[in-house]
Amino acid sequence: MAANFRSDNETPVAPEILEALARANSGTAHSYGDDALTARVQRRFAEVFETEPAVYALVSGTAANALAVAQTTPPYGAVICHEDSHLHTDECGAPEFYSGGAKLLTLAGAGAKIPAQTLKSQLENTGHPGDHASKPMLLSLTQATEFGTVYALDEVRELCDLAHAAGLKVHMDGARFANAVATLGCTPAEITWRAGVDLLSFGATKNGAMMAEALLVFDSADALELGRRRKQSGHLISKMRYVSAQLDAYLEADLWLKLAANANLQASRLSAGIAALDGTELLYPVQSNEIFVRLEDSLAAGLRAAGFEFHGWPGRPGVYRLVTAHCTRADEVDAFIAAAAAVQQR
Repeated sequence: MAANFRSDNETPVAPEILEALARANSGTAHSYGDDALTARVQRRFAEVFETEPAVYALVSGTAANALAVAQTTPPYGAVICHEDSHLHTDECGAPEFYSGGAKLLTLAGAGAKIPAQTLKSQLENTGHPGDHASKPMLLSLTQATEFGTVYALDEVRELCDLAHAAGLKVHMDGARFANAVATLGCTPAEITWRAGVDLLSFGATKNGAMMAEALLVFDSADALELGRRRKQSGHLISKMRYVSAQLDAYLEADLWLKLAANANLQASRLSAGIAALDGTELLYPVQSNEIFVRLEDSLAAGLRAAGFEFHGWPGRPGVYRLVTAHCTRADEVDAFIAAAAAVQQR
């Protein structure tokens, strides 16, 4: 049995979301978000987050992140983020472009998480030359992180408190937000605005949607003219009902959490099986749906020859990433582990 563990971006759309798109594809509807489905999605987000955020539906996480940066950070400002964050490594300068030149200040930290003491030191030693230095305006946290780890509630609160005390806003890149919430067992409110997060890039595409994300702003004052900024950037979708249909189905009856729970469960099973093999090393705690592991070249080659797909991590020889998804099946995980054991026995 072959199986793809390359990326949750490569998976099919969840059936419930495809069905919602088919239902939306009937008759006409007002354009640019002035339709009934988009209004319903606003209400769904209010229910899920126990507040009424400003919701801006989008079709890419890069757009959500870049607009969050542009909304909070002027061209002379700076964004503090982890050195391995998607914001820094995988968005082709979009945050800098849309903000007109804001600087990214990157911090190190194990498992792609920013330690509170590291942030504290950065805040204490940044911006002192006055007009000669970029002014820190935004802290961006990734939840779950690029390495599959998850910030605990107290970690988010502490980082938000430090940022707010220094006058910064806090953005959360939640491309895999559902996986983090499923792991923590908390409410979405507890890990976002109640912990001090001001803006959230809410991801759905990696977890079963076709192409649907949303930028949530928890204080309406922070959303001033964001609608125009979205339009100027080319991200105001004319047939918004098709994006909203995905988000509506995604949020209905906690589908988003059920899909993420399966991805997390299969990652846990897969990582346990890999850890039991000879000569393997899990590099980070497996707290969501990503696994980073060191494998012998012969094992990786044998698994690929057997039809299993996964990424070698750039710049780190012998390190591989495996990603489970909303649709990953237990038998696919079992087949991978069995194939790995067979390769090692040759």
